[in-house]
Amino acid sequence: MIVSKNIRTFLSRKIIRETYGKAAVFLVAAFALLPLPSVAGPGSYASLDGDTLVIGNSLIERKFVWNGGNLMTASLTDKVLGTRHEMTRLTPDFFFAGDSGPGEDASFSVTDVPQTEIRPAHKVASVTYSKGSLLVRREYRIYDGCPAIACDTWLRWKDPEAAAASGSFQGAAQEVNAADRKNIEFAEDMKSASSNAVLDRLSLGGMHWHAKAVEFWDVTDWNNNLVTERDIISYRKTGLRGNLLFLRNGENGNGLWFLKEAPCSSVQLAYRGSDFIADFGSFAVTGLGIGPEDIDAQEWTKAYSCVVGVYGPGELSALTSLRSYQKNIRRHIGTRDEMVMMNTWGDRSQDTKVNEAFCLAELEKAARLGITHFQIDDGWQVGKSPNSALAKGSFKNIWDNPDYWTPDPVKYPRGLTPIVEKGRELGIEICLWFNPSVQNDFADWEKDAAAITALYKEYGIRTFKIDGLAIPSKTAETNLRRLFDKVLADTGNQVMFNLDATAGRRGGYHMFNEYGNIFLENRYTDWQNYYPYWTLRNLWQLSKYVPAEKMQIEFLNKWRNPGKYGDDPFAPARYDFGYLFAISMAGQPLAWMEASNLPEEAFSLGSLVSEYRKVQEDFHNGVILPIGEEPSGCSWTGFQSISDDRSGYVLVFRESSGDSCVPVSTWLPEGTKLSLTFILGNGKPFKAVAGRDGTVEFSLPRENSFSLYRYELK
Repeated sequence: MIVSKNIRTFLSRKIIRETYGKAAVFLVAAFALLPLPSVAGPGSYASLDGDTLVIGNSLIERKFVWNGGNLMTASLTDKVLGTRHEMTRLTPDFFFAGDSGPGEDASFSVTDVPQTEIRPAHKVASVTYSKGSLLVRREYRIYDGCPAIACDTWLRWKDPEAAAASGSFQGAAQEVNAADRKNIEFAEDMKSASSNAVLDRLSLGGMHWHAKAVEFWDVTDWNNNLVTERDIISYRKTGLRGNLLFLRNGENGNGLWFLKEAPCSSVQLAYRGSDFIADFGSFAVTGLGIGPEDIDAQEWTKAYSCVVGVYGPGELSALTSLRSYQKNIRRHIGTRDEMVMMNTWGDRSQDTKVNEAFCLAELEKAARLGITHFQIDDGWQVGKSPNSALAKGSFKNIWDNPDYWTPDPVKYPRGLTPIVEKGRELGIEICLWFNPSVQNDFADWEKDAAAITALYKEYGIRTFKIDGLAIPSKTAETNLRRLFDKVLADTGNQVMFNLDATAGRRGGYHMFNEYGNIFLENRYTDWQNYYPYWTLRNLWQLSKYVPAEKMQIEFLNKWRNPGKYGDDPFAPARYDFGYLFAISMAGQPLAWMEASNLPEEAFSLGSLVSEYRKVQEDFHNGVILPIGEEPSGCSWTGFQSISDDRSGYVLVFRESSGDSCVPVSTWLPEGTKLSLTFILGNGKPFKAVAGRDGTVEFSLPRENSFSLYRYELK
C-alpha cells in the first residue's frame, strides 16, 4: 500500500497545526483547497544530463554530481514542503579506502520494474563504475507516491588478480574511540577524519540538527526489550547504533530519515560499533556488512541497503513517511498476508502428538475458534530435528537423508493430503515449519528450495515458518536470499515465509521483509515467561517503527499451568481469553496452543474472531501506530490505524488501572471532532473532541478490557 492522498492531506493539516497553533484554523481550510502532489500512478523519474543525475518522484528529488559514476549528492528536496537541502560539501556518497576521486568506466541505465505479487511497480536507476580494482553498482529504487529513495549496493572485483590488492579496501575499519582523541586547541584539531565504509551520506547546512537513533533487538528468546532510542543534538563526530536515524532541523522542524536495511546492530556482519556517524550537520550510514574477503571476481556481492526519506514538522509526518516506504517493500494482499494462525508448539508437546489423527482433530476445533491458517510445526517430516522429543536428531548433513523433508509415513500414512483437504473443507489453509540446511553457509540451498517447491506443488502449501537460521557470513546471507528467490521464482511468487526472529543471527526487522512476515517470539506458560502485557509492550514499541501487520503476535492458552504463577497479579489466567486475542489484533494473531487442550468456554472466542476478521484487512491497510501509555500491566494504551485524513481505527486497552475513564493520547490534531463507532470488545459508541496531544477520553468499565472502534472526523 502506498500512503494515500488522504493521509498526505491529513499530515499537511497536522503540520500546519503543529507549526502555527490555533491560528491554523483558517490556514487549514485554505491549504485543503490546494492541489496536493499526485501519490499514485506515473511520476517516478531518473535522468542523466551532462554531469548531473536527477532521480525522484512527485514527493522527493535527489540530485547528484556525476563524478564519473562515484555519485556526490548535491541536493535533496521535499516537494510537498518545497524544502531543498543543498549540500554544504561534495563528497562521494559511497566511500571506502580514503579515495574520494571520480569513478571510471561509468554507465547509467533506467529500468521500469513491473508490478508483481511481491513488489509494486517501481523504477530502478542503476549506476555502475570502477574504483581501482573494484567494481561498484548502485541501484536506486523509486516508488511512485513514496517520499523516500532506496539504494542497493553491489560490489565485485574486476578480475581474480584484483583480490590480491584488497588490502586497500577498508570496509571493516575500526572507528577511533572518543577517549583517544586529543583535546581541541586549534581549528585544525576539529577536523574529523572521514569514516571508512560509508553506504550513504548527506552534508546538510545548519548547526541545529536533532537526531534520534533507534536500535532494535531480536533474538527474542533472550531479549524482552526490543527497542532502544537515543536522542542527541548533533555535535562532533559521534557514532550511533540502530537501523533508523531521524534528523530534525531545529530551525524549521523539517526533517530527513535514514533506514539501514540490515539485521539488528548486535548481529550485523563486519560490524565495527556503529551504524551512523553524526558530525554537526553531516550524517553518514556506515557498515557495509561486508569485508574484502566476501567480494568475488565472478559474481556481484550485495552490501546492506539504505534508504533516505523526507518529512515535515511533527513526529507523525516522520513516521508516516517511513511507513510509506515500508509498505512498498512488500505488497499486502489480504487473501495471502492476512491470517489468524494456529501453531500447536506453544503447548510444549513438541513432536510427540503431531500425526494425521491429531491434526484432523485440531482442525475441527480450530475452525470453531475462527482460525484461518493451521501450521504444523517441527515433527511432520521424516527427519528428526534436535528439538524432537521422540528421537533427538540433527540439522547437520540433512541431505544425507534425501527423504528428510517428506511427510513421516508413520505419522501421515496418506501423506498430507487428508489434512489439506480437511482444512480446505473448513476454510483453513495448511502451513508447515521448515528449517533450511544451515551447514556450510546454506550450501544446500538449492535442495532446500526444491523441497519447499515440491510441497507447494504437491499439496498447495504456500506458507512456511522458516526456523533455525544462522547467518554468520556474507556467503550464508547470499545463499539464503538465493533460497527464497528460487522458491518464489519456481512457485510464481505464491509462497510466503514466516521468518522466525527468536534466536541466532537472522534478518531482524529490516531485512528480508519482501519475503513474508516476522514470527516475533516464543513464550510459554510452562516456563512462566508469558505475560500478556509483555507481549503487548513488545508490539506497542515495535509498531512505531515496524509495520504491526507484518508481525505474528502470539496468544496462549491461559488455562495451562496456573499454579506456576501463584498469586502473580499479571498471570495469564487473570485475563479474559478474548483480551489475550485482542493484544495480537494489530499484528497477525497467532494462537500458540493446541485447540484440544482448551476448555469448552474458550470456544466462545470464535464470535470475537469472526467480527475481527470482517475488519482485519482494512485495519491493517492503515498506518498503525501506538497510542496512550507504554503497556505496563497498569496502563491505558493501544493502537491507532490511520486509514486516511477522515477515518481510521482505534484499539484501546485498559490494563489493571483503577481509572475507568482516561484521556488517551492519539495522533489526531487538537480540536478534531470525531465520531467513534463500536466494533468489538467492551466499549460503547460515542462522540469526542480531541484535546491537547490528540487526547480522546475513553471509558471502559472493567480492568483488563479493550475496545475496537472505527472513527470518522466530523
